[in-house]
Amino acid sequence: MATAKPVFGAFDQGQIPTIACFNQATIPLGVDFDKLIAAMQVYVDKYVAPVWGTPAKLIKSAQFVKGSWAMVFLDDADQPGALAYHDLTPDGFPLAKVFVRTTLQNGERVSVSASHELVEMLVDPAINMMTTGPDAKLIYAYESADPVEALSFKVERIPMSDFVYPSYFEVFRKPGSTRFDRLGKVEKPFQILPGGYQIIFKNGKWTQVTGSAAKRASFAREDRRGHRSECRGRKLKLTSEREIARQIARGPGKV
Repeated sequence: MATAKPVFGAFDQGQIPTIACFNQATIPLGVDFDKLIAAMQVYVDKYVAPVWGTPAKLIKSAQFVKGSWAMVFLDDADQPGALAYHDLTPDGFPLAKVFVRTTLQNGERVSVSASHELVEMLVDPAINMMTTGPDAKLIYAYESADPVEALSFKVERIPMSDFVYPSYFEVFRKPGSTRFDRLGKVEKPFQILPGGYQIIFKNGKWTQVTGSAAKRASFAREDRRGHRSECRGRKLKLTSEREIARQIARGPGKV
């Protein structure tokens, strides 16, 4: 008797999203684009989807593809047309942006930045997932790579971003009781590693808590325009303080 193939959870009533990846950067990525897309596909299939239930099909394209999500590689947030990408594709689907010049100037690898954006887009495509945590007066963003941002591992010989597991956001978990991130470096829920940070809602606005003084200093120097954290801050302006208070009053759990 044939064994039934497991069906992962997915978005859009069970449909697996296609993500069109296209490169509009004039600066070399430091990695072959075709190999990068192939490695990110393995990253999703082998590591992310089995944990988060978020399968996806990545394809190479020259531009946005109708009905598909997208990942676009740009020089930086200031290049002509970059700001026109906003947060969504022309069809209104999730969009991830990778700023190549900024990434390289920060001494980071484009593949790590791209996979960071990819896993966060898959886990929270609308940039609207939040939860309470150790401090019930705070709202924590559901960002799956930020807390472990400095860590990476190789997939098909190309560095990919570490990411946290769903258990990371489960405050009832005891330290060391389960796995909290892919590399096994996080020991308890909501822990921020020295090279990472966490986005929180505090005193009426989004801000971030860093894992170390060194990370706080480097974060302040970086150009974060166009990244998910900035998008989340803009989205929050549409949410009243009364609504945030109502969400906090619900107590622990996703809001």
